[in-house]
Formats: sequence, C-alpha cells, structure tokens
Amino acid sequence: MSFLPCIVIPCYNHGAGIDGMVDRLNAYGLPIFIVDDGSDAATAACLDTLAAREPLVRLFRLPENRGKGAAVMHGLRAAQDAGFSHALQIDADSQHDTADVTRFLEAGRSSPAAVICGKPIYDESVPKGRLYGRYLTHVWVWIETLSFAIGDSMCGFRLYPLGTTVPLIDRVAVSRRMSFDIDILVRLVWRGVPVHNLPTRVTYPKDGISHFDLFRDNLRISGTHAKLVLGMMLRLPFLLARRIVGRDGTSGSTHPIHWAAFAERGSVWGLGLIATAYRLLGRRMALVLLLPVVSYFFLTGRQARLASRKYLQRLASYADPDAAIPPATRTTVFRHFLAFAESGLDKLAAWHGDVERHQLDFPNEAAFKDAAYSGRGALFIGAHLGNLEITRALAVTGGVARVNAVVYTEHAHRFVGMLAGASDRFGVNLFQVSDFGPDTAIALREKIALGELLVIVGDRTPPADNDRVVIADFLGHPAPFPQGPFVLAHLLECPVYLFFCLKEGERYRVHLEHFAERVILPRRERQSALAGYAQRYARCLEAYCQRAPLQWFNFFDFWQEDSQTTRTPASLGTPHQKPGRHGH
Repeated sequence: MSFLPCIVIPCYNHGAGIDGMVDRLNAYGLPIFIVDDGSDAATAACLDTLAAREPLVRLFRLPENRGKGAAVMHGLRAAQDAGFSHALQIDADSQHDTADVTRFLEAGRSSPAAVICGKPIYDESVPKGRLYGRYLTHVWVWIETLSFAIGDSMCGFRLYPLGTTVPLIDRVAVSRRMSFDIDILVRLVWRGVPVHNLPTRVTYPKDGISHFDLFRDNLRISGTHAKLVLGMMLRLPFLLARRIVGRDGTSGSTHPIHWAAFAERGSVWGLGLIATAYRLLGRRMALVLLLPVVSYFFLTGRQARLASRKYLQRLASYADPDAAIPPATRTTVFRHFLAFAESGLDKLAAWHGDVERHQLDFPNEAAFKDAAYSGRGALFIGAHLGNLEITRALAVTGGVARVNAVVYTEHAHRFVGMLAGASDRFGVNLFQVSDFGPDTAIALREKIALGELLVIVGDRTPPADNDRVVIADFLGHPAPFPQGPFVLAHLLECPVYLFFCLKEGERYRVHLEHFAERVILPRRERQSALAGYAQRYARCLEAYCQRAPLQWFNFFDFWQEDSQTTRTPASLGTPHQKPGRHGH
C-alpha cells in the first residue's frame, strides 16, 4: 500500500487561533486541508487570509454548520479525490501536540492499513468531568467492538487510511456531529481495520475554544452508543467467529504455545474495564461488570479453556483424596477465568491503597524481617499463584523499600500500564527484564550486596528462545521449569525462600518457607543439581495449588507435551510415579 499523507483540520469559529497551528504544521511540508464548517464572518475572513498566504493550505467551506463529523468527512473525501492515501485529522482547538505529527506519520508508514489513533496523556488542565465521562465511553466502545483494540475513541488526533475509510463513510450513515470520532472508529474495527494506539500529550489551553456541549453532545453520544450496541448485536456471530478463528483465518490449534505468545490477549482480560468501573463505580459494580467480560473471553479463549481443564484434571488426579479439588467441568473452568480477572481487580485495589495491612495474615513474618534486615540480602521465589502483587504494593506503600520485584513485562504492557496509572509508586523497586543474561545477574548481585531482597517467580520458562529449562515432575507429568531462578540464586550466594500470597475469603495469607541457605551447583553435577532444586520447587507448588486450586494462573499448556523440551531426566525416575507429599 502506498503512503502519501496530508492533514485535515475541521474548523468552526476557531478564529485567529488556527494561525499558530498552521505555522507549526507547515514544518512537515504536507498539504493542509482546512474545512470551514459554517464559521462566523470573522473566522471566515481569517481563513481566507490564511489560505491566500500559505501555499500548503487548501480551504473548503460548508455553507452552514453541519457538525465536526460532516467537516471531517468532507476533508477525507477531498483528500482522496486529490490522490492522497492517508489523512491525519487534527482538531483546531490547539489541544493536541503537533510535535507528534512525525510519530503518527512513521506509524502510518510502518502500518499503512491501520488507523493510527491518538491515546491522550492528560495534564492537570483537563476538566475532570470530561475526563471521567470518557471512561464511560471507553467501556461502551470495548463492548461494541468485543475488544480492547481502541485505546481512546474520542481523541481528535488520528491518521486514517483513506482507501478503507472513505468507502465506509460513503456507504454508511456515520454521525455528523461530535460522536463521529467514536462512530467511525468502531465501524472500522467491525470491518477488520487494525487500530494502533499512539500515546500523545493533550492540553486544554486556558483561552482554548471548545464547542462541546455537555448536555446535547452527551445525549448525541448516548444515541450513537445505542445504535452501535444494536449494530454489535446484529454482527455478534461474525465478530465472535473472527475472534475465535483469529487473524490468520485458522481455528485454534492444540499445539503447545509458549506463555509469552499469549501476551496481548492475557494483558487485556477485561482489566481495562475493571479499572474504569473500579474508579467510577467501586469494587462491587466492577465485580458485576466482570461477568460479561469474562464470559466473552471464556467463550473465545479456546486455548486457555483447554489449558485450564488440563490443569484441573491433573490436579484432581494427583491431589490427596481429602483435598477439596473441584471437578474440571465447564463451570469450574469459568470460575478459574473469573478468579484470574478478580485477581487483577485485587491488584488494582492494592495500588489504589484500598487494601490495608490488617487484611494480610503473615504467620512467618518474623523470618521475613530477619531476612530483610540481616544485611545479607535474600532471594524469594514465588509463582503465578495467588497474588504477590498485593504484598509488593503493601511493601512499597508501607515504606519497605528493600524489596525488589524482578518481572517479565514485555508481554503485558497494557496491564502494567493500568497498574502504573493507579499509583505513581508502582514503578518503585520494579526490576524489569526480558531474559536472565550476565548483565541482569550483575545488576541483581549489586542489590544483594546492598542487603536488599529480590522476588522472582519460578513457574514460567524464559520468553527468549533458548533451552534454559529443567524438567521436573509436576502433578504427575513432566513439565519444563526455568533454570533462571536457581542459577541466579547460585550466583547471588544468598539465602533463598519460597514466597506465596493466597486469597482466603476477603483476606490474604502470606506463606514463607526457607528453601536453601545457599543454592549450590557443582560444575560436574550441575544438571542433576538443577533438576533437584526444580523438583523441590515443583513439589511445593503442587501443595499450594491444592490449597487454592483456582488461584494458579497459567492459561496455556504448562506441560508443553508435544514439544521437544518435555523429556524426563533420569534423576526424576518414572514420570507418573506419585512421590511423597510435601510437608505443609
């Protein structure tokens, strides 16, 4: 697809203020299509002067005020008629940062079929009523598209591919007023046009001109959402089929997929909706709104459903007869999905400061304090079991600054961004890595040398494509575990503990166990030593999974049985042999 862009500006009574915007946009050397939407005489005269003075400006005039959407559509049609492939819409109210034009153009050149949509980063000038009102629109848009593809549907700074946008507005009665930005974007997503969200600064100038009418435009936006929800329901079978089949047109395979491949889907499991509902309506309403969102991902997440069922089946077969393990039915799998979504809400609540220290039971807290203040440092190995983020939030907000969380975040930008938005302290002592190489080990060793604590999870193999795994028996079957935590513990030469936080009713219980005073990996027996440490960790994880069967959140084929990595070391014996129980 060719890439020949121009700029489209809808203008209504913005007067001399548009001069400065055009001056800034001239630097990019792009034709500027200004559509005068029936402005008053003063603005019309200003625009005439501007068009006569600036060779890049092409002025179009509507005989009467028809609305922002009508002006934008007129500009898009004119741009395509003039031979342009893309049009960068930017509102005339001077709220948008024209310095970001280059970023929009670069994104469009890289993905010419996509809509490049601005995602506002607001400063203190934003009116709070307008800000909170946008969250409600976000929720409706996510429902209307059955996705979280659109980061912000109301931002008037976006790059349209004209080859798909103009035919759409020629065939469909898209809203002509303020709700145009919402309407057109949802309809483009319905047609399979990808949306790329680009963060951009938005400022509300003190002398800025806004034509947004709080009553009339909100009423129109509500009407647009009603129309779009109806349209979504009519398209529901097609939209669901597209989600299930996937972009490549093939149905979900049962072939093992590495957990990092689930990044985009896992990161948007209703968490955007949770964050909005939690801020505006509180926890109880957020829990209510979880149900339809979780239902959608349950229905469309075939791989995740299969993985959950396999885990529950193996847990039930392996567990002690008196363990309360629910059967691996569709209902239980749905409850597993719901528990995962609720854990996201709990993390959000913790970073909002809505989880108090008295809600946390920590029977072995004395051992934790001994490790924290011994001056030797320590490594805590956890899992995607329960909610360790609760403890990190309480540690950071409570001033326990010696605890560092070592995390993979490349696959979960949206979720991480949501938590970061909940508290400006989210990034405190957060050590983000993509793989455990020498540089990472050196940096973490410096933390230990300062007597600080490190927390890492031990139940996911590295995102990097390598063989740094060790096979351990888990729930009666061989499964790959990462070598990284145990190799790191060996290099750090510090005490190692196992660390889990499980939700029990409305409270949280922290479990801390001493794992090793030092992890030792003799050169000649390195692999067998790694296998031994991994097996001890797997036995402990099994025991805690029996305590909280629906709180282990690995919605992928953990065992990777069809891959070449699932081989059983001789040190593990028969893979289906049930060993002695872990003492808890």
